[in-house]
This record gives sequence, structure tokens and C-alpha cells, in this order.
Amino acid sequence: MKLKTWFTVAATALTVFAAQAQEMSDDEIADRIKPIGQVHVAGAQAAGNNAAAGGAKSGEDVYNSACVACHSAGVLGAPKVHVAADWQPRLDERGLDGVWQNALNGINAMPPRGTCSSCSDDEIKAAIEYMIEGI
Repeated sequence: MKLKTWFTVAATALTVFAAQAQEMSDDEIADRIKPIGQVHVAGAQAAGNNAAAGGAKSGEDVYNSACVACHSAGVLGAPKVHVAADWQPRLDERGLDGVWQNALNGINAMPPRGTCSSCSDDEIKAAIEYMIEGI
């Protein structure tokens, strides 16, 4: 008797789901099965990039999207954002342009352009200026 009950429940559930699927429009089905993420290939222009929309990303935007992982916690000796004790010796030794060149070319554990290979030189500089604000 229990097996017959399970088959009845399963058949009822399938009928309900099939009826709901038939009621969905093509647009609703397409929306339901669309990808939830996108793949970005290094060197390719990002679809949602602010620069593609006609303007450069702000220093804060670049920092939040590419620099925060290392510069918020000082990973592998990265100078922390808005911490004068971390930035001042570098600025005294190399100046802003020297620090900027290090960011563009890479230094120590930091690869060239950090993790923002699609950023322009000016966007990298804006990110540095954001990180040293108030110093």
C-alpha cells in the first residue's frame, strides 16, 4: 500500500510541475535559465566597465575592485590604505611618480598593475592617490 501512495504523490507532483512549466512564456523561461555570472578574459574589454561607458573609473572604484584585497590588510607588505606610516617612507624615497611606476611595472609580490590589467595608467594613479589621501 505504501508504494502505491508514493507513486500517486510523485505523479501528482510531476503533473503540477508540468502544468507550471507550460504556463511560462519563452521570456520567463529564458530569464529563469540565464547564466548568473560572466567570464572575463584577461585583456578583453569588460562589458560593464565604466571606461567603456565613456569615463574613467575613480580611484576609489579601482581600489574597491582591484586593490582592496592586498592593501586593506597589508598582504605581503603592501602599504595599507590611508596609513601614513606605510606610505610616507615610499613617498619620501620615490615620490608619487616613483610609487606610480612601481604600481604600473610591479614590485615585490605585486604584479604589474596589481590585479587591474584593464585599468589605464591614469586609473592606477587615481587609485594610489585615493590610498594616500590625507597623508
